[in-house]
Amino acid sequence: MNTTKFRFEGTEMNQQLLMGHPSGLFILFFTEMWERFSYYGMRALLVLFLTSAIIDGGWAWSREEALGLYGTYTMLVYFTPIIGGILADRLLGYRNAVAIGALLMTLGHASMAFDTPWSLYIGIGLLIAGNGFFKPNITSIINGVYKNAQEKKDGAFTIFYMGVNAGAFLGIMLCGYIGETYGWHFGFGLAGIFMFLGMLQFWFAQGIFGDVGKKPTKVDDLPDATENENIKSYDDVPANVQRDRYIVVGILAFFTVFFWAAFEQAGGSMTIFAKDYTNRVLEGNAAHIFKISNTLLTVIPLAIITYVLLSLFKITFKKYALSNTFLGLSFAIIWVIVILMLKNQFSQTSTEIPASWFGILNSFFIIAFAPLFSKIWESKYNPPATVKFGVGLVLLGFGFGVLAYGSASIPPGAQTASVSVIWLILAYLLHTLGELSLSPVGLSYVSKLVPATKIAMMFGLWYIAVGMGNKLAGSMGGMIDKITAEYSMSTFFLIFTIVPVIAGLLIMTLTPLVKKLMHGVK
Repeated sequence: MNTTKFRFEGTEMNQQLLMGHPSGLFILFFTEMWERFSYYGMRALLVLFLTSAIIDGGWAWSREEALGLYGTYTMLVYFTPIIGGILADRLLGYRNAVAIGALLMTLGHASMAFDTPWSLYIGIGLLIAGNGFFKPNITSIINGVYKNAQEKKDGAFTIFYMGVNAGAFLGIMLCGYIGETYGWHFGFGLAGIFMFLGMLQFWFAQGIFGDVGKKPTKVDDLPDATENENIKSYDDVPANVQRDRYIVVGILAFFTVFFWAAFEQAGGSMTIFAKDYTNRVLEGNAAHIFKISNTLLTVIPLAIITYVLLSLFKITFKKYALSNTFLGLSFAIIWVIVILMLKNQFSQTSTEIPASWFGILNSFFIIAFAPLFSKIWESKYNPPATVKFGVGLVLLGFGFGVLAYGSASIPPGAQTASVSVIWLILAYLLHTLGELSLSPVGLSYVSKLVPATKIAMMFGLWYIAVGMGNKLAGSMGGMIDKITAEYSMSTFFLIFTIVPVIAGLLIMTLTPLVKKLMHGVK
């Protein structure tokens, strides 16, 4: 048996390790993966669907209207977790809340499969409600598993984040392909199938967590209790110390708003830039190179994730065969769709890259670089939280700087253009490296800085900050036509270059203050 010096919460089976972490982490990894499949699959299609001509099956909305709805939707999916977190803390428990959320999201995608306005709005409403139950509580289960292994938590959240982006990768790729090729609502409906299978996978394997995820008790171990023998429980933390730690959470949340206001242009203005301003039609050698590259880009990450799946099966199949069966079925369906997609791609002489395809680059780079970042955070080179946040914001700004440079040749007011795909590829690479520096680290620090009895509620408050950033992303992205008409596309992207870089440099200057306010939390 592969075990560790750390004692993780849960059953004895949860002490068996995979990639240096308890096997239960990967139950959550795959559950979150299918939830993110549904969210990002929907996100990849929404603006494209709303702005497409009626003859193409869309609703022919203006860019400003479409990005307004996009911003409201992405804001609300981050606002509702505060309610779901409170209900889980006081009534449901984290595991029941996750299952309820998954069921609501399944029903939401099923509703969106129908091609009517009312079904779209009902579906969006169910997705928002379901996300509120799901999102804060699955991360709270991780916190419970690692409450006595705090040194492993940054790495755990980074691996978990790899699952998030594996789902995003598959959702954008497959829902985008099905939606743009066969019909928008087929793409919306596909996400619901995998959300349903993910819910069943979680429900029938949740026993591995033992008592973790049930209604929390008042007294739990303090994250840094092993470092201070005088502090035995959350109730023993002096009120001035806990107040300071809340201030740190507030500081990190404030800068998180700036990050997501820029980063979430990926589902809005960057999708429009890919659709209308990027040369996506490839012929001859360029088409051939893309087909080979896209095949490798698709198959290699999927093979890696499948390997993780099989490794989990070796540990859990005997006891959780039904859960593993649903998980295995979902991957069998994925492989069938991928093979058919690649077969159709190679049967064509020229290739038009789907506008939604560029979104998978973020997920691919996450899968590729997440293990490296996880190792860095667990090494002696692990920087303070504020430095991680600052680096993330600066890299994000540099990514938009690449787009500002690449779009310099587009004349003011142009509705279409044909710039090279390389600018979007480089931008997504820099954005991804910035995201890895900030987003999973933020979740980890929230779990370290707040009491166990408030953890789900605080995750909900954290997601409110993310939601504010998402709404700003929609509002600012909706100004793309006004800014490009009066100034230029390059100016539009330059705004998203300057603001994150300034914010990143500012938070790094706060390092000494934040370290003092943390009172020993690392």
